[in-house]
Amino acid sequence: MNRSIQIQLSTMMFLQFFIWGAWFVTLGTFLGSNMSAEGGQIARAFSTQSWGAIIAPFIIGLIADRFFNAERILGVLHLIGACLMYLMSQTSDFGVFYPYVLGYMIAYMPTLALVNSVSFNQMKDPAKEFSYIRVFGTIGWILAGLSISYIFSWDSKESIAAGMLSNTFLLAAGASALLGVFSFFLPATPPTADKNKKITLSEILGLDALKLLGDRNFLVFFVSSILICIPLAFYYANANPFLVDVGMENPTGKMTIGQMSEVIFMLLLPIFFKKYGFKNTILVGMLAWALRYVLFAFGDAGSLSFMLILGIALHGICYDFFFVSGQIYTNAKAGPTVKSAAQGLITLATYGVGMLIGFEAAGYITEINTLAEVKNWNMIWLYPAGFAGVILILFFIGFKNENIEYQE
Repeated sequence: MNRSIQIQLSTMMFLQFFIWGAWFVTLGTFLGSNMSAEGGQIARAFSTQSWGAIIAPFIIGLIADRFFNAERILGVLHLIGACLMYLMSQTSDFGVFYPYVLGYMIAYMPTLALVNSVSFNQMKDPAKEFSYIRVFGTIGWILAGLSISYIFSWDSKESIAAGMLSNTFLLAAGASALLGVFSFFLPATPPTADKNKKITLSEILGLDALKLLGDRNFLVFFVSSILICIPLAFYYANANPFLVDVGMENPTGKMTIGQMSEVIFMLLLPIFFKKYGFKNTILVGMLAWALRYVLFAFGDAGSLSFMLILGIALHGICYDFFFVSGQIYTNAKAGPTVKSAAQGLITLATYGVGMLIGFEAAGYITEINTLAEVKNWNMIWLYPAGFAGVILILFFIGFKNENIEYQE
């Protein structure tokens, strides 16, 4: 891959995740402050991510892979997203806001696969080259959060009270419009599938990989992957409002510590995986989820602020040790014939079904632990902590040790 294409792909990844990080982290805080949204409404807004993940395979399988260049569809979807983001910034009623955010997520989630397709099409050895491109996505997310806190100060209590968080949607809209135009200048990525070939629902949703569930270990892993997304949803929906409520300064910027730790533990993952094996790696990831929420339940913005920072920093272990290890495990178990179907099935089950349940649970738990608009954060965080602990125990009992080689 020549230097020019590498810069193009890196810029694409940077903008792709800058957009997501610019508004999604503070969404719960925005809805609660600007629209006085209740827990159930906030859950509905976040669950649009899951609906987008469920619908995305249809857009990719029926359109992107068969009829149009990936970079052109990427451009069109981001331009649509820019318009919807602008409309979201101008809205103060949840009933009007919800269709916009649902439409946006249906447009955005397929782009996660499209940027990968555009990247892989230009690489001779994706296993070695992709990480150097993908890391710019993480940098984009980090810089979005740092900008909100340390450049614009939109997440200070005074700015939130003044309604300044609506500017995060304008920031995302601008970046989305830029990426939309930029996408048309990316290297050509023509469709890979025969448009005349009949495609089945089973292929689109990765259902061809269901036969893997006949393996006890894979079944335990599959069910655990869905269940662990329930406590994961609590973090996405509640972490930023929680940090704002307890008085942490620059909460959005500090939450980028999670993405920084993600980069560090991604580098440590091969070492841990090879030394301790897949099962122990997954168990450590699950333990990190439970520990994170215990730290949130008993930490504060004063003398115990280190507990909140540590809880945020655990994101690297939570994500890398469970989800990245899970992708490696799935790849090894599936084999070459259903490898893509298996990864698609896991994505649909986790980001689709698992997190959809999780966001609904987070909304319900938040509502029942809110009295006179004051949230009992201790109890709210103990629910996902306990649930993550139960999943850990079930996985430990149900999953039998097997040797899986780490593959870059």
